[in-house]
Amino acid sequence: MKTRHFKLSPTALALIAACVLATGGALVFSGASRAADEPKANQPRPALTVSTAQPQRTSVPLRLAANGNVAAWQEASIGAESNGLRLTDVRVNVGDVVKAGQVLATFSAETVQADVAQMRASLLEAQANAAEAAANADRARSLQTTGALSQQQIQQYTTAEKTAQARVEAARATLNAQQLRLKYTQVVAPDSGIISARTATVGAVVGAGTELFRMVRKGRLEWRAEVTSTELRRIQPGAKVSVTAASGAAAEGTVRMIAPTVDPQTRNALVYVDLPAQSDFRAGMFARGDFALGASEALTVPQEALVVRDGFSYVFVVGAEQRVQMRKVQTGRRVADRVEVLSGLDANASVAVRGAGFLNDGDLVRVANTPAPAAAPATSSTSQLPDFKQKMALALVDKAFAAIN
Repeated sequence: MKTRHFKLSPTALALIAACVLATGGALVFSGASRAADEPKANQPRPALTVSTAQPQRTSVPLRLAANGNVAAWQEASIGAESNGLRLTDVRVNVGDVVKAGQVLATFSAETVQADVAQMRASLLEAQANAAEAAANADRARSLQTTGALSQQQIQQYTTAEKTAQARVEAARATLNAQQLRLKYTQVVAPDSGIISARTATVGAVVGAGTELFRMVRKGRLEWRAEVTSTELRRIQPGAKVSVTAASGAAAEGTVRMIAPTVDPQTRNALVYVDLPAQSDFRAGMFARGDFALGASEALTVPQEALVVRDGFSYVFVVGAEQRVQMRKVQTGRRVADRVEVLSGLDANASVAVRGAGFLNDGDLVRVANTPAPAAAPATSSTSQLPDFKQKMALALVDKAFAAIN
């Protein structure tokens, strides 16, 4: 068996040598590229892109918050003024709007009318007796100079005249009392307003002074705010108040009066605030209000820049190296989308706004208005070079084998 020997041409030898050199160079270059990329991978990269803003001086309204109850401006108690009469008719109920002088209920008037008629007759009788006594007294006085009557007799006639006149006045007073009692058989509204309570029942016999209705006079309501004694000096009559109830009812009221005394137990005083007549408030409601006390300049930041953690408020201040520092701040009033910062922040600081809720102290950020780092394209092109070299080496190997064959 003969052994076959291959004899390579000079061209094939040159191609094989070139392939070996190209493959080795590609491998060396690829390893060097990976080694060069490893330090860059260890470099810190921005965690989040954020927008920033500086604190601003803003005119913020001064307001004082308080709680209190809604009550009637004045409440009238309407009761029976006649004694021992039976209630025959009740014409209104709770919530009805009434006018001054309107009849609310009526009592039985038959017995009172009979008493009035009797007293009227008694008055006529007394007047007749008084007229007779006056005539007798006149005759006695005319005979005084003649001596027909003694002085004692004349005095008796004069006294009888005065007594009869007194009985007339007594009968007239009794008649007036009975007529007034007849008038009281109709229960009328003392003022215009809204009926807030009713205890009157048809058929009941009630005594004088028994309450039948309660009425909110004029339909006016007021909010009685409880304000601490230290805050009273900031409130003046005429100040505007925004009042809101738990039911959602809301209205703007006006301070009418400040109580002259302070509760010694709570150290709070009542501030009386008039509410508009056409509102959804009801007496007895609990409401919260804000007193408008003017405005003042304050350092504010966007509300989005505040981060609340563990019950405290924080902002993230962006430093020169684009690292954030978490600072605890004390907040105050709010107006629109801005919040007052009372302490913990400098006026010239730059705080993170959009994306602040995802940050932690010391994070590296990229501010939205700064250009992106230019290192990424270079890294991308460098990583593509080893692939190109390897492909070129494989192509040379293919050509070498083709030349051998």
